[in-house]
Amino acid sequence: MKSKINNLIKYFNKNNIDGYIVPKNDEYFSEQVYYDRLKSISGFSGSAGLAIILKKKNYLFVDGRYTIQAKKECGKYFKIIEIHKFLPRKILFNLKLGFDPKLFTSASLNYFFGNNIKLKPINKNLTDTILKNKSPRKKPFYSIHQKIVGLSHKSKLTLISNSLKKRKVDYLYVSAPENVAWLLNIRGYDVPYSPIPNSRLIVSKNKKIFLISEKHKVKKLLKEKKLFKKQIIEPNKSSELIKKLKGKSFIVDGRTLSLFSEKIILSKFKIKERTDPCYFFKSLKNENEIKNMRDSHIYDGAALTKFIFWMKNLGNKKISEIQAQNKLEKFRKKNKNYLFPSFNTIAGTGSNGAIVHYRANAKTNKIIKKEHLFLCDSGGQYKYGTTDVTRTICFSKQPNYIKNIFTKVLKGHIAVATSNLNKIKTGNKLDREARKFLKKSGLDYSHGTGHGVGFFLNVHEGPQAISKYNNIKLKKGMILSNEPGYYKEGKFGIRIENLVFVNQNKNNLFFENLTLAPIEKDLINFKLLNKFEKDYLFKYHLIVYSKLSKFLNKNEKKWLLSFL
Repeated sequence: MKSKINNLIKYFNKNNIDGYIVPKNDEYFSEQVYYDRLKSISGFSGSAGLAIILKKKNYLFVDGRYTIQAKKECGKYFKIIEIHKFLPRKILFNLKLGFDPKLFTSASLNYFFGNNIKLKPINKNLTDTILKNKSPRKKPFYSIHQKIVGLSHKSKLTLISNSLKKRKVDYLYVSAPENVAWLLNIRGYDVPYSPIPNSRLIVSKNKKIFLISEKHKVKKLLKEKKLFKKQIIEPNKSSELIKKLKGKSFIVDGRTLSLFSEKIILSKFKIKERTDPCYFFKSLKNENEIKNMRDSHIYDGAALTKFIFWMKNLGNKKISEIQAQNKLEKFRKKNKNYLFPSFNTIAGTGSNGAIVHYRANAKTNKIIKKEHLFLCDSGGQYKYGTTDVTRTICFSKQPNYIKNIFTKVLKGHIAVATSNLNKIKTGNKLDREARKFLKKSGLDYSHGTGHGVGFFLNVHEGPQAISKYNNIKLKKGMILSNEPGYYKEGKFGIRIENLVFVNQNKNNLFFENLTLAPIEKDLINFKLLNKFEKDYLFKYHLIVYSKLSKFLNKNEKKWLLSFL
């Protein structure tokens, strides 16, 4: 690690900079990346972070999910800062920092650095000069049939065209690959854990489209005549295309439009809005998508239920976190529709469970002891659907204070699941419902209560979320996670997560569970539950049993019946 940092510092004088900024994201701003510059330079493996390498000191900025993990992974060489407490611009002064303009948006640079720090764009990425850059993924994109997604790509183009005309804008620049995937009904192999096609798209108000991608990635689409050769633009030719376009204005995505691309667009056009309408349209899952998601959750629920039964009946057999994680993967693989995980599984026992986004590795891997809680957060990508579920399980009688905390987390989970969405219309208000029972005891958790989820796409998707800061109105078809928790550093972690979607009956909006798996009854203090909550648990487990029993053997069925 130290040698990599020293090698990077060697380039500072040549570029007349005091330091260099290394983000987690790649040039497509994906959450998951195959080529992880941040991990390579710092050792930090979390999904979000920002490193600043200086000549004599290094900083790693992370959010509350990752502070414990970051200290363990790279505290030796980096000062770990919680970014919500101290932004870089509040603690660094009189510096000139270099950065790759393809990896930052103008908004992110302003947020992190403001006017306190001089920034110097360097088009050649300095970390790439010292790290072994992996070759790009070469598998071609592929189409998803209209029967699966419920809406043709031509119908989606009409939605975008109408949106542009309404706003009196000439073009939309789709810089988020997941939005390209949704709009064209295509998928790819370019990031881990999600079928993302790394590409960008320009759409005109008259439905003309240009896909910015390497040509070898689109050969299947050309063969299907979904696109034609003149509509395919190599990434290094995209600036030429933009300068040739006729018109006056663009809508862009402020979250994924790099400073590099923004300058090209602004050289000829006005940017009228910085919110890609694809996000909103994509969030409203139609009946076909919901049906496929339901099916995927039945497959996934059967695998997880079998896994929990297996874990609870290990007897004296000792297994590690990694062995447990691999066993769950084997259960999922038994279903022919399963493709791969939707994210890197979190399987933490005891103190590892207290690390919110823990990932077991050879150094941290623990044997799961009977006296400890075991937190397992996992998900799968299926044909066709995306799952994400967390269960906390125990193998012996737990102290009352742990059962009480688990029960308060459960009460918050139930409060969200049963909320009146006609009255509580936004995620920030739902977030309060999830925390209120913990807060009465002076307890809380450092992450949001829920994130949006894509349809056979990213497991994290906006604009909807259940968090303190999200005020997006919930609409029919939106899918979210419901995952309150509690974490005692060095001791244990608790989280209960289901995916839910917003359903509608006449004018009434309500959440319906997608996730189907039993909730650990041995951790519940039933004295703390009221009748409504007990009835909810009974009905939930009745649905779980009715949907999953045909996939279970005799002993598994008998055990699952005990939850009723």
